[in-house]
Amino acid sequence: MIKPLYLQTNDLDIYSFHVKSTVSSRYAVTVITSRVANRAEEPREVDFHVELPKNAFISKFNMTIGGKAYSGVVKKKEEAEKQYSEAVSRGQSAGLVSAVGRTLEEFKTSVTVAAHSKVTFELTYEELLKRRLGKYKLLIKAKPTQVVKDFKIDVEIFERQGIRFLETQGGLASNDLASAVITNLTDKEALVHFSPSVEQQQCPSCGDKGLSGELLVVYDVNRPTSQGVLQVVNGYFVHYFAPSGLSRIPKNVVFIIDHSGSMSGTKMRQTREAMLKILDDLHEEDHFGLISFDDRVTPWEDNLVPVNSDYLALARTFVQNINSRGRETDVNEIQKNVREAIRKRYTLYCLGFGYDVDYKFLNRMSLENDGLARRIYEDSDAALQLQGFYEEVATPLLLDVQMNYTGAANVTHTSFGQYYDGSELVVAGQINHNDLETFTAEIKAKTFVSPPLLSSLCVCVYVAGCRVLLPEEQQMAVREQVLALSLKHNFVTPLTSMVVTKPEGERAQVANKPRKGNNQHLHPRGLQLLPELENV
Repeated sequence: MIKPLYLQTNDLDIYSFHVKSTVSSRYAVTVITSRVANRAEEPREVDFHVELPKNAFISKFNMTIGGKAYSGVVKKKEEAEKQYSEAVSRGQSAGLVSAVGRTLEEFKTSVTVAAHSKVTFELTYEELLKRRLGKYKLLIKAKPTQVVKDFKIDVEIFERQGIRFLETQGGLASNDLASAVITNLTDKEALVHFSPSVEQQQCPSCGDKGLSGELLVVYDVNRPTSQGVLQVVNGYFVHYFAPSGLSRIPKNVVFIIDHSGSMSGTKMRQTREAMLKILDDLHEEDHFGLISFDDRVTPWEDNLVPVNSDYLALARTFVQNINSRGRETDVNEIQKNVREAIRKRYTLYCLGFGYDVDYKFLNRMSLENDGLARRIYEDSDAALQLQGFYEEVATPLLLDVQMNYTGAANVTHTSFGQYYDGSELVVAGQINHNDLETFTAEIKAKTFVSPPLLSSLCVCVYVAGCRVLLPEEQQMAVREQVLALSLKHNFVTPLTSMVVTKPEGERAQVANKPRKGNNQHLHPRGLQLLPELENV
């Protein structure tokens, strides 16, 4: 997502703004190029401000002034911090990358441009598109704050499996702007071109501030085989596994709802609203239960019950009567109790409301029990966020998925507790000696049998806790691996920073990647302080 902003003055002219996103095998590389002219009789400071997805990482940044390029260099965070501190001691400021909402981080920098001179900014970021509910989504948000003479967004998609469907959505693809979007789709390639005229950028609600909106490209690929698709390039492989046509597995699901004091007010109301909608989505072959807790545990029924009209009516009454009260504070005791209760028999999903939730604790509990955590943002659509997450994990198709490879090394995670309808499992690795003759892939999993094989799903709507999953010595080893990869391939992670070397006399710039979902801990001068990895 991109939102370029510039100092508002008639003397600064954004005469060209291009976004080019190239997607190949679900991997997107996006390049933002913005050209600005200072038409004033004196030097002016020009700001460059973009927003990018939180799951993306910056891999390149260049500024070109007077024909000379100044590039960002990725360094160890400690080295970047030292350079920043030296700049601060001279009264200089710094650039930053910080969180700005649910899905975005923002990158800022600035430079002084001489009279009647120009500057070109070029930022590259990369991301792996994740399949959810049967779709991949690439979102670009543009808000130039002025009309741009040369304004275009180009998206190129290539998928070897073939593109099953493609749609364009968002404000930049609707109403009077629909004619500015041109889409060409062939079997394996798609091109989306957005180029609004000056007149289209001067809509009644835009005025002289130009367009402000989103271009969302949504697509999926063909899946001709149930074994998935293996792609091999330069001695490495990626295995995409998303079989279709499988029978849905009936499940046991227990909804565990925190109603301690931290859930008071809007959080509790939205949780009740979401739970009532989720109850309507349960399948009749499922079994379910409800538990509320604070410093005490209150089960709705002692056992799981079938999904039928009578039990659903009773469950709705129970949910409507849940109110916030009490406390729960001992995160170590909570984690111990959860571990002993689950004993690797079930999957735990933790949902946390708001920025004040201890997200690392929820993440650790989920990972320890083969699940994942998701932050729910306290907006008007929080109930829909809860319901949407449930929909992602509501339809298990496979259990205990094991993806085994011979003749391979440095393979990523290969064991998955479940495969859900509309999702995708992705494994990557290196082929030994680039020898395809000895390289094989094997998939083992459990599917629907009769009598039904019941999967177990535990959804926890929760606010609390802290820590990470790995022991400290393993955390250090993983950090060193992440750091080495970051420096080798020149991209920004929570362990590295991008240092932007600027013209002599200009202030230093240090860009860091912030902690996930946290926009609080900013240095008074704007630098994101050293964050830790979320899951390491």
